[in-house]
Amino acid sequence: MNKFSLFLLLLSTAFGTAQNAETYFENIRNNEAQLTAFFSQMPKGGDLHHHYSGSVYAEPLIAYAIKNNFYLNLETLEVQPQRGTDGIWESFEMIQKNGALPLYQQKIIEKWSIKDFNGISYPSDKQFFESFGKFEATIKGTFEQGLLELKNRAIKEQVSYIETQLSTIPCDMNTEDLTPYNEELRSLVAKKDEKAVFKALDQLFATFNKREAAKYAANFNTNFVAKMHNDLKIDDAQFTMRYQNFVLRFMEPVDLFKNLVIAFISADNSPLIDGVNIVSPEDGATAMKDYELHMFMYKYCHAKFPKVKYSMHAGELTLGLVQPEELTWHINSAVYTAGANRIGHGVDLAYEKNNYELLRYMAKNKIAIEINLISNEFILKVKENRHPFSLYKEFGVPIVISTDDAGILRTNLTEQYVLLAKRYPQVSYKDIKEYVYNSIRFSFIEESKVKEQVLDDLDYRFKKFEAQFK
Repeated sequence: MNKFSLFLLLLSTAFGTAQNAETYFENIRNNEAQLTAFFSQMPKGGDLHHHYSGSVYAEPLIAYAIKNNFYLNLETLEVQPQRGTDGIWESFEMIQKNGALPLYQQKIIEKWSIKDFNGISYPSDKQFFESFGKFEATIKGTFEQGLLELKNRAIKEQVSYIETQLSTIPCDMNTEDLTPYNEELRSLVAKKDEKAVFKALDQLFATFNKREAAKYAANFNTNFVAKMHNDLKIDDAQFTMRYQNFVLRFMEPVDLFKNLVIAFISADNSPLIDGVNIVSPEDGATAMKDYELHMFMYKYCHAKFPKVKYSMHAGELTLGLVQPEELTWHINSAVYTAGANRIGHGVDLAYEKNNYELLRYMAKNKIAIEINLISNEFILKVKENRHPFSLYKEFGVPIVISTDDAGILRTNLTEQYVLLAKRYPQVSYKDIKEYVYNSIRFSFIEESKVKEQVLDDLDYRFKKFEAQFK
């Protein structure tokens, strides 16, 4: 057999295998159990919209609190290493002595996640976002354990890459003398004076550099991320992980910008830190007031650090959550002003001004959308045809499927694909396979060799998976 004949044989075999897998998929797409079995085995590439603290399940965090005899607020179910000053606090040792530990373990899981949430007694968005503060004290002592938990779960689930938002960068830089800039920046944005905004940011940037912003970035990169990543041997033949820095959009402008500058410096100087993000509820008072200012800050940092990629939570809003006019411009601003490389959530797309033009721009410029179905359903009550997934697909915007906060949401990546197949009959196996490959192609992995290796591994995994359907 000559080389050309061999090539045709291999091509026809590969095509036939894919067709068989697609046929099987179409035959089972209305059966949730069969879909779950199918997607459990299917290679899923990467999880790009992933918050570390929200992805660790509650059970090991509770175990850590018990082991270290933390204190539990019996009313709010928050834990702390020391007894709090407000409310009724009890040590886990005493709770266990009183025989009440199993009861409180169950109560804690229900408060730290969406387990058994009834959707009546408390707003779902508050349940979700408030949970982070309740278990925060346990996160600080369990990074190593948590990363290994996420890695091992990913491997078992056929996930080969995670791009996680790990932690804010610790910084004790004093900025009290800079607080007048807060209202100055807000005033300049209100006047639409971009040039003056950038001049003020220039002054702040110079001050932060004088106060050794680079020192905080270097310490975080070397003594926290790289040390932990290497000591735990996170990367291997089966799995790769990279990290996004992030800032909190409820902070005052000066401190947020300080943290943003340090986050960009960090990402610019480490291949393990492959991007920057902005988080916290988009409908918060400060987040809404300063949204446009934040976009200018990202635009400024991009000019200073052009090689640093960034994804942005944008359009994680829906009708009723904010005033209708506030739904018309957040994704627009994240794309056109901030220059985001990817958009997280993007749920308010249908309300955005000139949304068709926006979609065409995102498609043309390969700005991927991170779709998080369970998250959007629980937090915003947006699902099925209310979700703009079909709009993104129709206009050819690159789509990636992600979990967001799998621990709090008690979900995994498999479930996201099951819902996708059940809810959107226009999605074919070919589409799903494209979304999986998008999760690597649109990842922020800096090292080209690493990205190629992950893609090659994905090719191998799909060949093995599809061979089952011959």
